[in-house]
Amino acid sequence: MNRRKNTEKLTTRMLIAIILAVVCGLGTIVLREHLLSTGKEATWTIINNILFADISAATNDKAIGLFYIIGRLFVKALQLIIIPMVFTSIILAIIRITDSKKLGRIASKTIGYFLGTTVVSILLATAVGILAYNAGAFRNAAVDLAGTQGTGATNPLMIVVNAVPDNLISALGNNTGILAVVVCALSVGLAVNSAGDRIRLLPGICEEISLVISKVLTFVVEKFGPVAIFCLITRACAAYGVSYLKPAVAYMLLTVALLLLMLTVGYACFVKMTTGLNPLPFCRKTARVALFGFSTSSSAATLPLNMKTTTEHLGVHEEIASFVLPLGMTVNMDGTAIMQVIATIFIAGCSGVELSLPKLLLIGVLAIIASIGTPASPGAGAVILFTILSGAGINNEYALIAYSLVIAINRPIEMLVTALNVVGDSACAVAVAKSEEAIDLEKYRE
Repeated sequence: MNRRKNTEKLTTRMLIAIILAVVCGLGTIVLREHLLSTGKEATWTIINNILFADISAATNDKAIGLFYIIGRLFVKALQLIIIPMVFTSIILAIIRITDSKKLGRIASKTIGYFLGTTVVSILLATAVGILAYNAGAFRNAAVDLAGTQGTGATNPLMIVVNAVPDNLISALGNNTGILAVVVCALSVGLAVNSAGDRIRLLPGICEEISLVISKVLTFVVEKFGPVAIFCLITRACAAYGVSYLKPAVAYMLLTVALLLLMLTVGYACFVKMTTGLNPLPFCRKTARVALFGFSTSSSAATLPLNMKTTTEHLGVHEEIASFVLPLGMTVNMDGTAIMQVIATIFIAGCSGVELSLPKLLLIGVLAIIASIGTPASPGAGAVILFTILSGAGINNEYALIAYSLVIAINRPIEMLVTALNVVGDSACAVAVAKSEEAIDLEKYRE
């Protein structure tokens, strides 16, 4: 009962922080537009430098950026534990599963659920995107923005090559190369599992590191989470004013509607269909995970809280959660896939590219590959989007213009994308755990 009260208390504080941040953010946008339209740019510059400026930028060397500092410190504190958490949790998960047949069964179910939800997400996004495309909602939306440049990208199949690192130390020191860390952890875990009782020290070390991570996570989230969330969202509103939010309204509304549909209805139906459980406890308990993911816009930063919620409040056994969630953070990106498909169709409409059935199939396949290879960090999905455009041959002048527009306005969408991604990981963990009878139903229902 105390656990539930603490969870609800933290969720309430996060929700209050988000509501206050949205109100203050909208007020900041109104203030910004008023000052800029009345010739008081200097006043806004002072306010921006004190509260919101990105002090890492060369042009802001004298700025204070109070909200930026608080937000970045919070995110960095979470990022600090990502690599050790992923590495140790996967190793421990594999070590605890002594039955090799069970390990293979869990892995196949996990990948199956991940792939299934991603395919459904892409089919839904493609169907709705084509309806909007044929209705002309995306036509010539960015023609007046000539002169904007796109960004470079690499072949999406490079994720296969980069999944196996050539240096263990560098792999463990790179938060953007989580897939390589997962592969290393899987290799070590399988080796330890195979060696059995001959390896005794490493499991104990991993257990102690995991305990330290849990204590640090609880302290950071409960003490600083709501304040940091307020700062992150308020600054996002201040940084992306009305001039950036007006263009491509059709793209934004359509993407947000699909993401909300999948988040509020899709995963509830998934949990009901795969487990037979009442989805309401799942929705209620993952609310704070969704809010946290929305605020930080980082699946990696949300992983520690998602792990804690899935095991302690949804009742999923640790051996399942420790395997499914880190892997899901790396390869299960339903929200990213939806955003990338809608954005690709939007850009195709803006640039006058005809979308045939073969091209749509190619976009779907590339979206699956690209979403798997998307780093679990803020803004990564929009950057990786360029690999889909290049692979589908949508790369004329207007395509680059529209792509730059997506980059400019995508921050609010990325926040919702992350909320969907992290809840999807938890839903798959519950489904796998229920099929393996590795879930505490009393915890889940309480």
